[in-house]
Order: sequence, then structure tokens, then C-alpha cells
Amino acid sequence: MNILLVLIPVTGLIVLIAVALFFWAANHQQFDDLDSPAVLPLMEDEPVDGPPAADAPPQPIAARLPSTRAEEGHDQPRQVK
Repeated sequence: MNILLVLIPVTGLIVLIAVALFFWAANHQQFDDLDSPAVLPLMEDEPVDGPPAADAPPQPIAARLPSTRAEEGHDQPRQVK
């Protein structure tokens, strides 16, 4: 019976930690978008161009790199509702 004197406070501490972690996650927008991560593996990748022709002049490196997130308009801050 003496073990109950230890188990009840330890259980209460674990519950308090779990509740605190849940509210931390909710306040840091961890639950805002629940649908997109499930669909991301199903999305098609952008087609990759084949190797350049042998007689074509070489392209600058910047032209061969994929576009950045800033160029696509993803650098705007998230609007809080």
C-alpha cells in the first residue's frame, strides 16, 4: 500500500507534463495544417530535364538550380487568425 504514496504523485506529474506539452504544441501552431503532410508523398515531383546537348553552350549554375521558396512567394510571414 505504501507504493500508492509514490505512484499517485508520479502519475499526477506525468499528466501535468502531458497537458503542458499539448498546450505548448497548440500555441506553436503544431496542429494548424493536418491535411498537407498526408498528401505530400502522393504529389508528383517536378520533371527533371535531361542532360544538355553536346553542342549547346553550358548554362550558368543559377539557371540549372531549382527555384527557391522565396521566388515562389513562400517567404511571407504566416498570418495569425
